[in-house]
Amino acid sequence: MSSTPLSRAAHERLRSELEELTTVGRVQAATEIERARSLGDLSENGDYHAAKDAQGKMEARIRQLQHLLEDAEIVEDDGAASGQVGAGTVVSIRYEGDDDVERYLVGSIEERRDDVSVISPGSPLGQALMGHKAGDKVEYEAPSGKLKVEIVEVGA
Repeated sequence: MSSTPLSRAAHERLRSELEELTTVGRVQAATEIERARSLGDLSENGDYHAAKDAQGKMEARIRQLQHLLEDAEIVEDDGAASGQVGAGTVVSIRYEGDDDVERYLVGSIEERRDDVSVISPGSPLGQALMGHKAGDKVEYEAPSGKLKVEIVEVGA
């Protein structure tokens, strides 16, 4: 089983979300189910079924967070300081034959930010980028064949 690299900030955010869901979230879900149950016949009670569905989704998220946090590895953002691509760094790349520069955060989807897309360090592109610096050209195997990218910038 492999660990999930997370920044300290993402780890704390996820731990807080888990705490909120397991305390306040569960109480609210139970309250909603009880309120909907008091409306009568459960077989045709849309509020009851919606409340049970919401509870199921919340419990699935709780299990996901528990698993993620059990396997989390907190990474410090030292890759950006060294100029190398690593977990937690933002990398700007340009595909061979393309003028557009794309920015990605290398890390877990839980690290997501509004301003950049996320790529997993375990993905083919993520693996090819790891440890490289701005100016390096790397190649990786995509479903459509080999692709080449140039690393334009490595930052935080």
